[in-house]
Amino acid sequence: MLKIKDRKIGYEYPPYIVAELSANHNGSIHKAMEAIKLAKENGADAIKIQTYTPDTMTIDCDKSDFKIHKGLWKNYTMYDLYKWAHTPFEWHKELFNYSKEIDMCIFSTPFDESAVELLEKLETPAYKIASPEITDLILIKQISQTKKPILISTGMASKKEISEAVETVYKEGNNPLLLFHCISCYPTPIEYANLKKILKLKQEFNLDIGLSDHTLGNTAAITSVAFGASAIEKHFTVSRKDNTPDSDFSMEPDDLLNLVKETKNAWLSLGNDSYERPKEEEENKIFRRSIYFTKDLKSGDVINKNNIKRIRPGFGLEPKYYEEIIGKKINKDVLRGTPVSWNLIER
Repeated sequence: MLKIKDRKIGYEYPPYIVAELSANHNGSIHKAMEAIKLAKENGADAIKIQTYTPDTMTIDCDKSDFKIHKGLWKNYTMYDLYKWAHTPFEWHKELFNYSKEIDMCIFSTPFDESAVELLEKLETPAYKIASPEITDLILIKQISQTKKPILISTGMASKKEISEAVETVYKEGNNPLLLFHCISCYPTPIEYANLKKILKLKQEFNLDIGLSDHTLGNTAAITSVAFGASAIEKHFTVSRKDNTPDSDFSMEPDDLLNLVKETKNAWLSLGNDSYERPKEEEENKIFRRSIYFTKDLKSGDVINKNNIKRIRPGFGLEPKYYEEIIGKKINKDVLRGTPVSWNLIER
C-alpha cells in the first residue's frame, strides 16, 4: 500500500492532491512560504518543490541544441530558464522546517545525485521523478535505494521506458510506487489529456495511477477520478499575475480549493457496483407502481380488472403479478385504496 507520511493513497481513498510549486516562487523564498501556507489552507495534501540548480540540469551554452525554440519558454537557453526557475538548495531546509511547523507535507523532485543527498538529509517522506528523468535509470536507482515512496510521471515515455523505470525501482528498493499519467505539454490542450490511458497503465502495471495535469481548469482532473486516478498533481501559484515560468498553466488558491472539493465529490460518487439499493431510496417507493384495490370488497369476492389497478405508490404487489391474481378470491374485507398483498388472497 502506498502511504506518504500518515496519508494512505489508493483507489479506495479520496484523491491525494499535490500542489506543485515548481518555479512559482519567482525567486522569493517568502513567496514560496506563502504558497505553502495557501496550499495547506486550501486543502492540498502535499506541496512539492523541485531540487536542482542550472548547473545540475545543463551547461551554459547558446548553441541551438540548448535553446528552446517553441512554447512558453521560446528563445530561452536551457541554462537561463533553469537559472530563473530553480529553487536554491540553501532554501530547502527553511522550506522543509516551515512546512513541518504548519503540518504540511512537503517533498521534492530531485534531478541528480546531489539533490537526492540533500533531500535525504532533510528526511523527505517521498520522491517524485519528473517525466524527462524517467529514462535516467541511474538516478532512479539511487532514489529507489532510499526505500521511500516514489511517484513517477510518464510524459513522453514509451511502454518500454515505463517498464524499465518500474523494474529499476523494484530491483533496487521495492518501494511503494505510483505512476502519474502525464502529457508533457505546457499547457496541455484538453483534447490531448487522453485520460483513458489511466485505465491502460493500471491494467498493464498493476499499480496505483495518478494524473500529473497540465491542462487549464479542473475538468480533466475531476474526470480522471472516474478512470481510477488516486492522486492528482497540478502546478500551483499564489497568483498568475506573478508572471513566473509556470504561471500560465498553474492553478490559484480558489482553483485548488475547487479541485480538492470536486475531486473528492467525484470519488464519493463512484460508490460501488453492488445491486443492493441504498436505504435512502426507500421513501421513493411511493413513485413506483404496484397493485391496489380500487373498490370496497367483501371476503370471498373475486378479483377482476374492475376492482384492482396498477398505480402509484409502490407498496402493493408488483405489477408483474397482475394477471396471476385475476380470478382469485380475497379472504377478508378490504377498502378502496388498500395495497394488494398475498395475505389478502385465498391461496
